[in-house]
Amino acid sequence: MAAGYLEQTLELARQGLGQTSPNPCVGAILVRGGEVVGQGFHTFAGVKHAEVLALDQAGERARGATLYINLEPCSHHGRTGPCADALIAAGIAKVIAITADPNPEVSGKGFEKLRAAGVEVVIDARFQTDAVRLNQAFFHFMQTGRPLVTLKSALTLDGKIAAPEDNSGWITSERAREHVQTLRHAHDALLTGVGTVLSDNPMLNDRSGIERSRPLLRIIADSMLRTPVTHKLVQSCRNDVLIFCTSVAPKHRRQALEDAGVEVIAADNDQGRVNLNAIVGLLARRRYLSMMIEAGSKLNWAVLDAGIVDRIFFYYAIKILGGLQSLPVAGGSGKRTRMEAIHLKDLTLHRITGDEFAVEAWMPQAQKN
Repeated sequence: MAAGYLEQTLELARQGLGQTSPNPCVGAILVRGGEVVGQGFHTFAGVKHAEVLALDQAGERARGATLYINLEPCSHHGRTGPCADALIAAGIAKVIAITADPNPEVSGKGFEKLRAAGVEVVIDARFQTDAVRLNQAFFHFMQTGRPLVTLKSALTLDGKIAAPEDNSGWITSERAREHVQTLRHAHDALLTGVGTVLSDNPMLNDRSGIERSRPLLRIIADSMLRTPVTHKLVQSCRNDVLIFCTSVAPKHRRQALEDAGVEVIAADNDQGRVNLNAIVGLLARRRYLSMMIEAGSKLNWAVLDAGIVDRIFFYYAIKILGGLQSLPVAGGSGKRTRMEAIHLKDLTLHRITGDEFAVEAWMPQAQKN
């Protein structure tokens, strides 16, 4: 039965997707005498951790029960007290967890505290791959100190993202675009370039309809602050739009955007363009666990060349545009030889519709766990 309960903890934890950042998704189940006496999953707005919610539901029936959980109970003070202490106080007899906390400063300490109090602790790693994937951004952030960065694009089979003339309509289907919204919902921030803003006037918001722990932070790389204050991103700003520019951007444009509620930050690289690493650094300092990039050909290459991308998520439509003027998924200078090509790893294919699929793959330097 342990396997079944552990699978259920993952299902519970998934209900918190998009609602827990900067915390992980956690599901907890308390079982006593073969009966589930309490369960819960964490959301940041709900404050209480999954273990405490399960204890609240179980009441006195928690004494002598076994806790099944996808992630090690915490042992430190944050917004709440340590869950390990709450479990000990409730008289839990046994804890079966899938994986330890990835934070190197706390990993294993929750288990140690439980064992020291006489609670039996078992680490059952049968579902570890699923458990890590569920909290991929949290694991990545804790192990690297930086957000997980995903480059997303929709493209034709021959790698094109835009035609040279009329670009009305969509490359991929409505089903694929719905899938993109679930991907957006799972991220804390979204980056695009000013070219996309000027050509498409997008909102770049989370349209999944699911609650979030914090607003999706919408970021624009705009060297000269060409983003119009009349565009949707600016007009819809509610302290959730951030523009990175260069130090030579016109001051009057910066003032107009700031007056509209947009946060503007100047960060130059040595080529006089926006420093993309500065974007990642700022997100890390503000504890944003993940960022997705939805941009045009030039910025796609720039983020790849800067080495800030950890994985790609490309949606393919069974179409061919052809032509030398159709824009490739990554333009810019590119690599000069085949030997220099960026080699990815850990490929996963996702079936979207009968005629569409998505490719997920990781950069060689990325920590996938």
